[in-house]
Amino acid sequence: MKKIKFYVLSFSVITFMLLSIIGCNSSDDSAQTSRVSVRMTDAPGDYDAVNIEVRDVLIKSTTDDDDSKGWVSIGNVSPKIYNLLELTGGVNVLLADNLVPSGFLGQVRLLLGENNTVVKNGVSYALKTPSAQQSGLKLKINQTLVAGATYDFLLDFDVEHSIVVQAGSSGNFNLHPVIRVSTTATSGVIKGTINPVLTGFQVVASVQVGDVEVTAYANELGVFQLNGIPAGTYTVTLTPEIASGKAIKTVPGIVVVNGIMTNMGAISL
Repeated sequence: MKKIKFYVLSFSVITFMLLSIIGCNSSDDSAQTSRVSVRMTDAPGDYDAVNIEVRDVLIKSTTDDDDSKGWVSIGNVSPKIYNLLELTGGVNVLLADNLVPSGFLGQVRLLLGENNTVVKNGVSYALKTPSAQQSGLKLKINQTLVAGATYDFLLDFDVEHSIVVQAGSSGNFNLHPVIRVSTTATSGVIKGTINPVLTGFQVVASVQVGDVEVTAYANELGVFQLNGIPAGTYTVTLTPEIASGKAIKTVPGIVVVNGIMTNMGAISL
């Protein structure tokens, strides 16, 4: 699974997370503003549900270390609870889509509410996110937004590595987000469908990008989607649950183009 912390919540910075222009307009605003959208998707873990309440998306245009200053909301939707496990197979939700001042963009912040829960084996537990509720989950960008350009950020949760249970008898679940960030202009997408579907068994799709393994589970329809893959030729590995009796399958020669979805079509295991 991905070992990348909320980006940057990671032990190392993904080198291919570059911002590029993917759209322009000729209005007067284009000389001073850029459009930024923030979407969220998920690579699920072994839970019944993971519900998080997103209250706002904020940006900061300076490198000022004072965390209490400079944040501006770009959220244009009401606070809402999302089940991350529903955001698989290429499904994502739009959290923010707004014009922002062009120029330097330092950080993006995802502000969570208190109504966060994780459901495991039919039992619901409170999901504690103290830092996210107080100051928000921070994404360092440190890039210059070009006037008139559109930047589309995709936040790809790795739920399996984001939820932890505290040691001891408390049984508390904490959210320590592991999130990978990509932009459609500087990366592509690999999509495919396991056919026939392995009902009752999970299948993990993965590709190696440098020293990072990008992975995603197939959903109940057998659809998987690997986001944020830089242009190049890759081998996709499909790993079914051992109990399914199916062998691991590799599919070489998958060509990815920036800004394009490469659909592998139906794949039989």
